[in-house]
Amino acid sequence: MAMQFYASPEQVQRDRSEYARKGIARGRSAVVLSYEGGILMVAENITTLRKISEIYDKIGFAAVGRYNEFENLRRAGVRMADLNGYSYDRRDVTGRGLANAFTQTLGAIFSETQKPYEVEICIAQVGATPEADELYRITYDGSVMDEPGFMAMGGQAEAISNVLREEHDMAADLPTALALAAKALGSVGGENGQTRQLDAKQLEVAVLDRRRKGRTFRRMAGAALTTLLGHGAVAEDQLGETDAAPPNPAEDKPTVSAAPVNAETAGKPAAKPAGKSAAKPADDPAEPADGVNGDGS
Repeated sequence: MAMQFYASPEQVQRDRSEYARKGIARGRSAVVLSYEGGILMVAENITTLRKISEIYDKIGFAAVGRYNEFENLRRAGVRMADLNGYSYDRRDVTGRGLANAFTQTLGAIFSETQKPYEVEICIAQVGATPEADELYRITYDGSVMDEPGFMAMGGQAEAISNVLREEHDMAADLPTALALAAKALGSVGGENGQTRQLDAKQLEVAVLDRRRKGRTFRRMAGAALTTLLGHGAVAEDQLGETDAAPPNPAEDKPTVSAAPVNAETAGKPAAKPAGKSAAKPADDPAEPADGVNGDGS
């Protein structure tokens, strides 16, 4: 009988960690940071596959790594948030609760399966002030960290974080915050260590706008994003909408139902008009037919 090779648990964990880190480092980076008007999420992305999405009213999701793996996590998070909000109250859906759920899921996958997820995700919840914003960074092994104000994931995250640490300001406006995020992402990946100039086609950008009621997630693309990258101001109505905005309320909504007045007669032929020769039904308790007394005699 062939004997299996033995590997200590510590060695298995180290091998899994190295495998996941290498997979994440091969991908492009993403940046999440707080600014005066909300939370800005920026990812270097030249494809149509989205790294940034909405989870719930005030909660956003950003990820790097394997798309199919973090997309499964995102869909599970959306289902969990919708179920909790429907069963209890929308205010009971919090970024901390979702971060705990993702932590348990990734921790179980890392410990119990042969291949760990090659992902790193951020759960961001916008607050009433920049100090009240919550940023949770969750790694491939289920570790979770509460990041104060900004964070970078994937690729050369440490070098990008150094740029953010030097220049990040929670009181900055949206164009300034976006310029800092683009500068940090472009500080790595150039030839011979040179910086890169990223344009609107290379970036995926979304915000959690703290001034909006209800759903705060909004995407930015096209001319509006180009203007913001050029430090220009953009009107609020020119910013993008959510992924699936609710339909507008209908105008002149009818107040009378289109259904028949008596649902029991729906589909039956209409009765003949009453006349002198029309006999009344014999089983009508209110008005008995001719020749029949009310007591049935």
